[in-house]
Amino acid sequence: MPSSRLLFGLIPWYSLLVVSGMAVAVFLSYLEERRMGLPKDTCLDLALRIIPFGVLGARLYYVLFSLDEYAADPLGVFRIWEGGLAIYGGVIAGFLTIVIFARKKRIPLPTLLDMAAPGLVLAQAIGRWGNFFNMEAYGVEITSPAWQFFPAGVLIDGHWHMATFFYESTLDLCVFCWLWRWRKHRTHPGDTVLAYFLLYGAARAVIEGFREDSLYLLPGLRVSQLLSILLCFAVCIVWTARNPYKRRFWLLLPSAALDAVLIVHLTGRGLGARTLSLVLYGAACIACVLILSRTGGTPCRQES
Repeated sequence: MPSSRLLFGLIPWYSLLVVSGMAVAVFLSYLEERRMGLPKDTCLDLALRIIPFGVLGARLYYVLFSLDEYAADPLGVFRIWEGGLAIYGGVIAGFLTIVIFARKKRIPLPTLLDMAAPGLVLAQAIGRWGNFFNMEAYGVEITSPAWQFFPAGVLIDGHWHMATFFYESTLDLCVFCWLWRWRKHRTHPGDTVLAYFLLYGAARAVIEGFREDSLYLLPGLRVSQLLSILLCFAVCIVWTARNPYKRRFWLLLPSAALDAVLIVHLTGRGLGARTLSLVLYGAACIACVLILSRTGGTPCRQES
């Protein structure tokens, strides 16, 4: 392992940043636990379950879609400090853990998800910097010398690539700031986590289109990009059911943009057209969540 990946030549930066992100997420969830009036130690009890299962899920997700990489080195599956944690695997495993925890503790699931969402996205913003030290999660090669500098690009094996890890980290930080400011004024339980899913899903769908080291389900079909689009679409369905008929018009924004993305990709358009369609899709999702998440009345009461 190159020395630049180690702190003091001993501690992997990747592991340190991932653990730091987890600690920040737990602390913010603890603050939310107190603000929302949840039973004492709810956050701690949940963290002791969700962290190990989340890490396991993130690793399994990555390994399942990278079997060729580990075929010649099966023991590499256990060297997680070298990288290879897929956030969607962690989110899926974490969600299932919260579902079981909510049923056992008899706490409304949307309330628990709202408690965890702001800390989760900030943890993602911190953890993405681990990709910088491991030289992963980078984008397509930058051929123009005018853009060969950080943070527009990152130098990988002597070639400049788009710093997609930095783009996502920055967007995650923006999502956190917005959620943290808006969370007290949500209209329904679950609105905070829905806003997180839509904003993060939109950002990830766009950024994933630039990456060179994506996990693929089929040739040309990125797993994380597909999940991001489906996640945004699911949030739109939920908000359609919640909002008055006259406001459902705004849900056509991400739906129409999604159609455009699919058409552009299926017709085999070039990188420029695909990029533009993804950017428009992301902008439509962001506009949708900003419009539909406005609260015109009293913030919802918390269930305990």
